[in-house]
Amino acid sequence: MPKITITDLAVSYCVGVPDEERSNPQRLLLTIELEFDFSAAAATDDIAATINYYDLAQRLLHFGEGRSWRLIETLAVELANLILAEFPATAVTVTVQKFPIPEARQVSVTWTQAKK
Repeated sequence: MPKITITDLAVSYCVGVPDEERSNPQRLLLTIELEFDFSAAAATDDIAATINYYDLAQRLLHFGEGRSWRLIETLAVELANLILAEFPATAVTVTVQKFPIPEARQVSVTWTQAKK
């Protein structure tokens, strides 16, 4: 299946188990892989026949406004649900990267979900 990928989209969301960690947005990186047959778009060169990845990125950039999560696992599942509800992907893989441990480059979770 063809894929459209947004790699390392920098977002600011409130995530963390301790209350103080959730009190301010922190930088996270999202990688979104969308399974979608874009052959019609490729044949017609028509954006209406594909997933507008700019619109998706804008939706993700604002998704965290006024919200918070304790776990990035919960966030990944909620992002997948949002994407499948609002965009015509047949499946999505969401990776959320967080940077809470100074001795580690990152902590990440990955969630894959197909449209029901």
